[in-house]
Amino acid sequence: MQEFLDTIASQAPWIQTLIGIGLLALAAFVVNFVLKRVILAVAARYIDQNTDTDDKAAAWLATVVPLLIVSRGIEFVPNLSEGVQTFVAHTAQALIVVSVAMAIVKALTYLNEVYERLPSSNNRPIKGFLQVGKILVLCGAAIIVISILIDESPLLLLSGLGAITAVLLLVFKDTILSLVASVQLTTNDMLRVGDWITMPSMNADGDVIDISLHTVKVQNFDKTIVTVPTHRLVSDSYANWRGMAESGGRRIKRSVTLDHNKIRFLSDEEVEDLKKFKILEPYLTAKCEEIARWNAQEIMGDDAPVNARRLTNLGTFRAYVLAYLKWHPRIDDNFTLLVRQLPSGTDGLPIEIYCFTNTTIWHEYEGIQADIFDHLLAIIPEFGLRTFQQPAGLDFANGLSGL
Repeated sequence: MQEFLDTIASQAPWIQTLIGIGLLALAAFVVNFVLKRVILAVAARYIDQNTDTDDKAAAWLATVVPLLIVSRGIEFVPNLSEGVQTFVAHTAQALIVVSVAMAIVKALTYLNEVYERLPSSNNRPIKGFLQVGKILVLCGAAIIVISILIDESPLLLLSGLGAITAVLLLVFKDTILSLVASVQLTTNDMLRVGDWITMPSMNADGDVIDISLHTVKVQNFDKTIVTVPTHRLVSDSYANWRGMAESGGRRIKRSVTLDHNKIRFLSDEEVEDLKKFKILEPYLTAKCEEIARWNAQEIMGDDAPVNARRLTNLGTFRAYVLAYLKWHPRIDDNFTLLVRQLPSGTDGLPIEIYCFTNTTIWHEYEGIQADIFDHLLAIIPEFGLRTFQQPAGLDFANGLSGL
């Protein structure tokens, strides 16, 4: 060994420098190889197998050791000027800071991945907060790196930030707005991953698939993905359908329009004929008894029949629709259930159905709604009524054929 050192000492200065640099690089390479290819490879079997983020964090930390060897060992390389030694040492130290910062960033990413595996993660996403932490770590690392390279205290750089605060606020305006919005969304439980939202101003109508610091990703039902700035979900209005999904029922609010010309009183024979509907028979029996008692008390023998109370086909039809909805096995009667008239106009008299299905599954809901209106449109003529529609070509053709 002594002979080897004497041989090196007898060489020219530049050869001594090359040998020193080679030995330092070899030492750093060997340590890096042992840490990453041997120790980390053995430890990999004990690391979470569902992600490689923790491997990346450990790899960044392992990089610190060979960089530390370079930063400390460069001063032992012979015949190097002090400026070169300082430059290499500072560069290695700056890279150490970068490696530690990247390890922290990867660790925060892994923390979010582990948290998202919990069932409660959709209710309280932390991705936005972790992204703020990453920004702070990287900004702090940048300040330390610059202070190392210029060989000044980090406090000197921090003291100069006050002069450019306005510039920083302008540059990080969206980040600050998004941070405030993320806090509001999370604290007030306004949005979760998996919520169905509609936001016409952003052409968003679908499920939330990701909530981050700056953006919220919404996958529309046509499988397109809309990226919504987080702060827009606080400043603009949007509809969150989570309440509907959690209630277990979805609203039906649709009307059929009836022709005014077909609305009339029912004769006694027609009333008896309508009693064949089982769900309508209790209503007709009770209503006929009520009307008979009222007429017996209020109508004199010489009064015209027009002064008597009588059933209308429209009122009877509304009673039938209400009874039908109460009977329907897929309509939840724990929610509001209405059959009401809307203001009539030139397009007829709208009869609105307002009820809730006992399911929120989209295709089942549409099927239930279609079945109900299929039945109502088919049963309307039984009450002497007719739906109203604007005259079409066939209507004019039938009218002309009768001339």
